[in-house]
Amino acid sequence: MTTVLLITFAATLIYLSIANRMMTYINILAFQGIILFGVSFIELNEISTLNLVFILFETIIFKTIAVPIFLRYVIARNRISREAEPYLPYFLSLVIVTSIIIATFLISNTIDDPRLNKVYFVVALSSLFTGLYFIMSRKKLITHVIGFLVIENGVFILSLAVGNEMPMLVNTGILLDLFVSVLLLGIFVNRIGDVLQGVDVDQLQNLKD
Repeated sequence: MTTVLLITFAATLIYLSIANRMMTYINILAFQGIILFGVSFIELNEISTLNLVFILFETIIFKTIAVPIFLRYVIARNRISREAEPYLPYFLSLVIVTSIIIATFLISNTIDDPRLNKVYFVVALSSLFTGLYFIMSRKKLITHVIGFLVIENGVFILSLAVGNEMPMLVNTGILLDLFVSVLLLGIFVNRIGDVLQGVDVDQLQNLKD
């Protein structure tokens, strides 16, 4: 069941590459949170109840509900266009993201380590590189925030590979990193929206000391 959920997560990365609406991006992030909740609930069966509750809270409450609501507020607050406005055509993005997933799968086959869970490894790396590509290929600042969140989801999946040994401190670090980053980036986007007529990355060149 865990493998099915992780494959579904990889499919959301492909869908993310061809989506052209901001709300679709946010819905995909929320769906990824649900998937991470399912993986955590199934996989983490040997950790303490307190750690499990914390991880489940982090996924279903924070990733699935709080962050999407916050991003919707930022979009409404700055009257951001619903179109994603990528630099590259959607078909090319589809090819690139698919290539990323295939490349990480091939890399995992070159690693001969019985302790490595290849499904986690492939999906986590695919999420990391897809998030980076998403940041580089989209114009709007808010999509850069979304790309960062996709990267964070990849880090979370990688941590779940050793989740039964993952201490509470690591969980707290992941949550605080996500919270502070989204908060700061959200404030940044809001301030840029007050100064500029749009929130495209290209307009940052207009800023002066």
